[in-house]
Amino acid sequence: MREAVFKAIFQMDFSGNDPEKELDNFFEKWFDEKLKEDARRYVRGIKENLKGIDRIISSKLEKWTINRLSAVDRNVLRLGTYELLNEMDIPIEVTLDEMIELAKKYGTENSGKFVNGVLDKIAKEYTPEEKRDL
Repeated sequence: MREAVFKAIFQMDFSGNDPEKELDNFFEKWFDEKLKEDARRYVRGIKENLKGIDRIISSKLEKWTINRLSAVDRNVLRLGTYELLNEMDIPIEVTLDEMIELAKKYGTENSGKFVNGVLDKIAKEYTPEEKRDL
């Protein structure tokens, strides 16, 4: 599910396409309605809160701007930041592990380390208190 959301927001970032429409391409392979519902919620949440998500990410970048990041790193960070702040039933460690794996799969050899460093800083400062005990 996270991989489909990543691909949809990547397409939004790259081409300006509506990420919810991009999800339809992935849904042809899915039969699980819960996964489809979760993916749509993620995409809507990222799309609706994009400026705030980008502002949080930017606050943790050193010597970089969000627009200078690779599209892969930028969108993995967006997905991870959204999940850290809004999905209260997912432990912080799970989010970090999943985002590192996406970054390694689609990014450069340094993407995993970079994403881990930025998301760890975001988790420590911005994650709601109730999520820290999961």
